[in-house]
Parts: sequence; C-alpha cells; structure tokens
Amino acid sequence: MTPGEGGSRLQPDALRAAADTMHEVRERCVWTQQIDHRALVPYLVEESAELIDAVEVGSRDELREELGDLLWQVLFHAEIASRDPDDPFDIDDVARGLTDKMVRRHPHVFAGEVAETPEQVLVFWNAAKAAEKHERTSVLDGVSERMPSLALAHKLLGRAGQVGVEPAFAGDPQTEAGLGDALLGLVATARAKGWDAERALRERLRTLQAEVRDAEAG
Repeated sequence: MTPGEGGSRLQPDALRAAADTMHEVRERCVWTQQIDHRALVPYLVEESAELIDAVEVGSRDELREELGDLLWQVLFHAEIASRDPDDPFDIDDVARGLTDKMVRRHPHVFAGEVAETPEQVLVFWNAAKAAEKHERTSVLDGVSERMPSLALAHKLLGRAGQVGVEPAFAGDPQTEAGLGDALLGLVATARAKGWDAERALRERLRTLQAEVRDAEAG
C-alpha cells in the first residue's frame, strides 16, 4: 500500500488551493513580497506557540485554525524558496521529500517489516534516520540550540545517555550556576518519570496567570 491509499481523507485539491493562494499573495501583496526566510521566523515561532496553546487548552475550532496558520507558514517558506535564483524548490518538492522520508522510516507500514510495539517502531525509525544522517559525527548534531531551554535539556539528556554520559546534579542552588545544575536535575527527574518539564511549567504558568487575573478582578 502506498501513501494515499486505504481510505485516506486527504484532499489534494484543498492543499493545492492553499498553495495557489499563497502564490497569488506573494505575487500581489507588497508586504508579503518583501519578506524573506529570516524575517518570517518570528511569525513561525508565534504560530507554533499558538498551536501548542490550542492543543493544550483550546477548542477544536481553535486547533483547526492554528493548524491552518502553521500550514500557511510552511507554504510561505516554500513559496519564498521557489523564487531562489540559485537553488529553488517548491511545496511539491517539500511534500515529495517528506513522503519519501516517512516511507523509509516506516518499513513496518510500507515494506513488509513487523513492529508490534512502540519500542520496535523506534528501532526502525532510528535505523532509517542513522542511514539518512550518516555524515553526522556527534549525537548532538541536528539538535537546535533555539529550542526552549527545558525542552533542550530533555533532548540533550537523552543524547548524553546514548554515549554513556550521566551528569551529576547538585541539589542546593546557592549560585546561578548551581541553579542551572538544579534545573537540569529536575528535567532529568521529569524525563525518568515520563513527564514533559516544558509542558509542566507551561501548565503551572497558566495557573499563575489565572491567579493574577483573579486578583485584578478582586
């Protein structure tokens, strides 16, 4: 079975219409015409954050809308890339590359392999990823330092474990460096329990915001 078979609800015409709309906006909107990849990054960050909010505390309508807004960012970057004079690619190239990669990483779906547990799926995924990224020389290659700090700490602790590095954590933050060490220890604890430290802090901050609004309404 190939992607798109088996009763898929994907509607290529709707996606093509969105891409065509982006193309027309780029052609005719003077603000859009002056945006490049770097200038678009703050909007990508903002839309990603709004999607996270919709997932965690929003309605179904908000989730659908924010997914669309994030899709618009992908279409926007692809449209900018299609006009590059030296190395152009468009949304079709992006989609083809994505499809090829996902097929490679799911041989238990598309190539007759068998994976009956999530752990077995992860073995196939990591093997395919390692083959694709064979030029990498460190387990840290490909980890973005622009991730939120708690999420980055979670990711780096996992990569450290792959090479046998187990950092020691001080529990008494008497200095700023000690505070960093204690925070990393808390992330390690969260990771060991299967918790998401970044999400946990977001949830607590939402509670704080509610407390502030309650106090203001007083």
